Amino acid sequence: MPVKDNCRETYNRVYISEKQRLYDENAATSRNGVVSEEKLRKIETEAQKEAIKQATINALRVFPEEKASTVWKAVYEVHIHRKSGIDNADIVSKVISADQSWKKSSGHAFEEMIKILATSALSGTGIEIILQRDLNLLIKAEELSNEPRDISWLKEQINASIFDLYAVIQLDDGRKFCYGCIQSKTSIRDRVTRDREPSLQAMASYFWSTIIVLDGDFLRLPKFISMVNGGTTEHPTNGWHGMYVFSDQYTGGRIYPTNIDFINFKEHAVRAADYWLTQRQWFDNNWNVVDL
Repeated sequence: MPVKDNCRETYNRVYISEKQRLYDENAATSRNGVVSEEKLRKIETEAQKEAIKQATINALRVFPEEKASTVWKAVYEVHIHRKSGIDNADIVSKVISADQSWKKSSGHAFEEMIKILATSALSGTGIEIILQRDLNLLIKAEELSNEPRDISWLKEQINASIFDLYAVIQLDDGRKFCYGCIQSKTSIRDRVTRDREPSLQAMASYFWSTIIVLDGDFLRLPKFISMVNGGTTEHPTNGWHGMYVFSDQYTGGRIYPTNIDFINFKEHAVRAADYWLTQRQWFDNNWNVVDL
């Protein structure tokens, strides 16, 4: 029996039996014999881990002349085939590479898209939405009129690549101020907690802090809404001054629907700039555009 066939037989047998065993075990101890979706995911993870382990050990014993890396690749292909239907490691590698390339390029493309659309919407207001690298150039050229404390804080954000975009306003006398920090995400379901903390720090430093999100499906879960709006034991305070989502679902409180015209974002950006310039000492996380 070829190595891969052996791996496939052992993997599938162990996976099926282990998955059934874990399911029965959980069903017996759960309410009404119902196993939750979360438990099912954990069962699959444990079953496939056991299948990978036993298939590899068995093949190494049955085919001692084979290199361990060859056996490992065979088990990998068997696992991938069960999950995706693809039965070739080279094809899988290309798909993974393409996915990684997409994640790297698409994120930057979305940032630049937001810069173009939002700045276009703000035409005539003196406000521009710029990329992190643009802000860095302004600081190096000493073209920002923010206080030294602001400049120092902004440099820290740039060095750590915290925010994707920034809001800058130019006054009639030519002075420029960076007053807003903006995160742009195609989706933040898996990152929302990490994204929220820098926003809290920005608001504590009296900057307008917002986030623009392409996919708002994560907002189906109340915990994500509370991360934005606050008002719960876990998240008593709001995480951003405002979240702008390309969807009219699940919006409310500080979560606003938007589109490529950025109408509400423009209105809020103008109000935020005015307040920041005139009453910045009160521009903490409690500031809310709807109260103006």
